[in-house]
Amino acid sequence: MNKQILIDTVQQLFSEGKGLLAMDESTDTCNKRFATLGIPQTIEMRRKYRELIVTTPSLNESIGGAILFDETIHQQTKDGIPFLDVLVKSGIIPGIKVDIGAKPMAGFPDEKVTEGLDGLRDRLQAYKKLGIRFAKWRAVISIGNGIPTTGSIEANIHALARYASLCQEADIVPIVEPEVLMDGNHSLERCYQITAQVLKTLFYQLYVNKISLEGMILKPNMVIAGTGSKLQNSVEEVAEGTVNCLLESVPAAVPAIAFLSGGQSAEYATAHLNAIQTKFKNRLPWIVTFSFARAIQQPALDIWKGDKANVAKAQKALYHRAKCNAAARRGEYIAAMEKDLIE
Repeated sequence: MNKQILIDTVQQLFSEGKGLLAMDESTDTCNKRFATLGIPQTIEMRRKYRELIVTTPSLNESIGGAILFDETIHQQTKDGIPFLDVLVKSGIIPGIKVDIGAKPMAGFPDEKVTEGLDGLRDRLQAYKKLGIRFAKWRAVISIGNGIPTTGSIEANIHALARYASLCQEADIVPIVEPEVLMDGNHSLERCYQITAQVLKTLFYQLYVNKISLEGMILKPNMVIAGTGSKLQNSVEEVAEGTVNCLLESVPAAVPAIAFLSGGQSAEYATAHLNAIQTKFKNRLPWIVTFSFARAIQQPALDIWKGDKANVAKAQKALYHRAKCNAAARRGEYIAAMEKDLIE
């Protein structure tokens, strides 16, 4: 492990107030989103959609790195230019999702464990040769009746730590993503409790597995009530709960926290990030930014709908969403910015 390479990559990813674009949806997930909009679920349509994203003009103003899916790193534009080359030329660092998804956990009803460690060392070496400089592994933790269990949390966190170790061995920065899901009717307080438990378990395991905290990125959920909860907290309450939970659970040695959006609407995800920066910036020992997928992509996908005639308008929406989130990272986002796209 070359620690300086890892540190330099993290700094480059988040330079000039930038964040990450997660465009690493699995084939199944991408197809489901296509189906909702009546878009054919084919490899060519997925290629066209990813081309729309990577060729969006000036996307690099707000995006420092893009997380890709394995299918995507082997694809090219209609003119035969590899997507990886398009990204690198524009100054966006390419990354890769390396887990193979959350699978039902044997003996633990309603809970899942993420798989993909088998053969990971060799896959990372192959990705490195292609120019990949960071990776992502997502664990999913559900809140419900009697869950999450300690067994489920520990199994998922152990896998995250082993993944991170293999990444750093290859001089690839690991994004460590322990996502406490928004699904359910739990309160913000319950989300806080579980998120803190998960993060404390995580950093103990990272210590045990000799992970260099300075050479990793944490991608956590925000502390927020479940989508089925009758009480939906204010933007300020979400920001305060999130910051307090992170200060309680995350070492200052971690260089960057890049939030996932987790099913929040595009506008709410941006507003929450902005509130964290405007109200608590002086308390934050880390870079705090975004690593959003749907919260950046969905407006563009809704416009595109698989129609070539809509590409330019969809790219404008993608650029706008990324720009809003970069502004939120600086604490400069205001709701009036949403009108810019309309006008």
